[in-house]
Amino acid sequence: MAHWLYKSEPFKWSWDQQVEAGPEGTFWNGVRNHSAKLNLMAMKKGDTGFFYHSNEGKEIVGIVEVIREAYPDPTAEPGEPWVVVDIKAIKPLKTPVTLAQVKAEPRLAKMSLVTSMRLSVQPVTEEEWKVVCELGGL
Repeated sequence: MAHWLYKSEPFKWSWDQQVEAGPEGTFWNGVRNHSAKLNLMAMKKGDTGFFYHSNEGKEIVGIVEVIREAYPDPTAEPGEPWVVVDIKAIKPLKTPVTLAQVKAEPRLAKMSLVTSMRLSVQPVTEEEWKVVCELGGL
């Protein structure tokens, strides 16, 4: 199983909205970067991810799970190569983990959230997953 990080601006799609989507989840759309698209295409059903509020809050707030693997993005223009995956909320972190905390933690110095700030869908290593969960009270 792999781990990922999904960035969302809370005014567009928040953790609370993801939770409200229930067990059916929702598709993760709007990715318009080829590296992020490749990450979506690599995801497998059952992979887990962190839900990160970008711009407002700048913190990891919850854990989601991939419930459907990559398929064409229904919001893309015809012929565009973009894809989506479906995800559902699993649980919130007991304590949100801020970007400042991530940057201050030496064990997370190579995390994509630090090194590839602009990438909207990022891989997370097993070690990074454990550290963030520890910081988040899980």
